Amino acid sequence: MLPYIQVGPFHLWTYGLMLAWGLWTAYYFFREEVKRRKLPVNSGVLMIGIAIAGIVGAKLYHVIVTTVLAEHQPVSWHSLRDPVGLAWGGGLIAGFAMLAWYARHKQVSIWSLLDAASPAAAVGYAFGRMGCFLAGDGDYGKPTSLPWGMSFPHGLVPTTQRVHPTPLYELAGSLFVLFVLQQLSKRDLAPGTVFAVYLILSGAFRFAVEFIRLNPPMLLGLTEAQVIAAISVLAGFAILASSRMRTLAPAN
Repeated sequence: MLPYIQVGPFHLWTYGLMLAWGLWTAYYFFREEVKRRKLPVNSGVLMIGIAIAGIVGAKLYHVIVTTVLAEHQPVSWHSLRDPVGLAWGGGLIAGFAMLAWYARHKQVSIWSLLDAASPAAAVGYAFGRMGCFLAGDGDYGKPTSLPWGMSFPHGLVPTTQRVHPTPLYELAGSLFVLFVLQQLSKRDLAPGTVFAVYLILSGAFRFAVEFIRLNPPMLLGLTEAQVIAAISVLAGFAILASSRMRTLAPAN
């Protein structure tokens, strides 16, 4: 059996560095997709808006769920400025909401813009998971006796138990999603298809990994993240069906 790994000590700047690196890499993927699709948008300005909206949305969602709903406490300034705690669901909703607003404002195809942003979202999430892993911020999994089990004694949320390194699982899943989206982006598909596949695959990976996470159940035995992931998967299939209907619809 391989020896267990103890991660740390790492400081908060590590998390911030990975976040910044992820945003820069996501911008590269987004810029290239915008160019390839010949979309009349300023990819730099839009990426900044999406990044800000995503971070703010992820933070607000985390604070509302953990403080207001779980602990029945009012939102405090300390909880808002604490850099730890960014919820995947909140960032996803806010980021794509910003993109949808921009598309409507600039009168650009919303589905084509969502398709262009999907690979960037996947690679950004991959870097975010790596940042969580390096910082040991508590989103690890249940105790395990598997050879790759790790402990986080110096993490932001320390534990000496040997647990599933779930951020690494999600990192691998995000890279797989990115690979699939990159392959699909090279094909002539109905607008919205790439975005739909992103919602399905990313939601499915998050739903699966939650079974070995420590999050409490919220609805029907599912965690809050699993509920959002299930909605993501269903929305993806609905968009796929809708895009297929638009493709098959006879031209007037």
